[in-house]
Amino acid sequence: MIFLENYNIEDYDRPSVTVDIAAFSIRSDENENYKRDSVQKLSLLLIQRGVHPYKDCWALPGGFVRKGETIEECAMREITEEAGITPNALMPDAVFSSPGRDPRGWIISNTFVSVISEESLNAHGGDDAADAKWFDVEFTVNGEDAVLVLRSAESLITAKLRMKSVKFGYPHFEIIDSGGLAFDHAEMIACALYRLRSIIENFDIIFDFLPEKFTLSALQRVQEAILNTPLLPANFRRKASPYIEETDEYLTGAGHRPAKLFRRKQGG
Repeated sequence: MIFLENYNIEDYDRPSVTVDIAAFSIRSDENENYKRDSVQKLSLLLIQRGVHPYKDCWALPGGFVRKGETIEECAMREITEEAGITPNALMPDAVFSSPGRDPRGWIISNTFVSVISEESLNAHGGDDAADAKWFDVEFTVNGEDAVLVLRSAESLITAKLRMKSVKFGYPHFEIIDSGGLAFDHAEMIACALYRLRSIIENFDIIFDFLPEKFTLSALQRVQEAILNTPLLPANFRRKASPYIEETDEYLTGAGHRPAKLFRRKQGG
């Protein structure tokens, strides 16, 4: 390749590249995952940083891309090393490249969204993470103003943001108060939640929050938890019907009459 004789990569400034993962799950207030009267909550996995910068602050799992690996491989490695969890899949979400977003230098981050099954919720800190924990999520957008509340048994994080624009379905937020979250992770989480809500209504990934077989009420509660709004059962079931099919099985016990189990329609 003759052109390489006149090309010197050192002539160009190069940033470092990182990944950050917004891993969500639907958690029940009770151990019985899909009991009719249980309350389903949308939760987000955060790690407590064990190193500077932002030592002891809560952040999304993530880290630097190593030589020879893709950003997807890096994302899977980092969430496994830092939280002890290996997702089934990761969905690319956005790129964050604002100058000064990281005090260590010019660092561009690629964010991913993942869905973790309830059976895999036992997160623990590892690698350079001092701790890993699931936080219940509340996210409200009122015009340009957005508030992100993350709550665990011991910690409460409240971040305030302003929505600057939405282009091609991707929002752009400005952080007003990070609530103590590291880096620009308040913006990353807000963007991930906005995107998750926009696609969950189309049943694109809703089934990733559920076991292979589920009740219709469980399916509805997942969408309600993500959208943070109640849904009319009749309307929801009408919208869900093209994507699901009945099984011959029922959910029994839990003090209620048996409920029909459904599954995702093949090709749906």
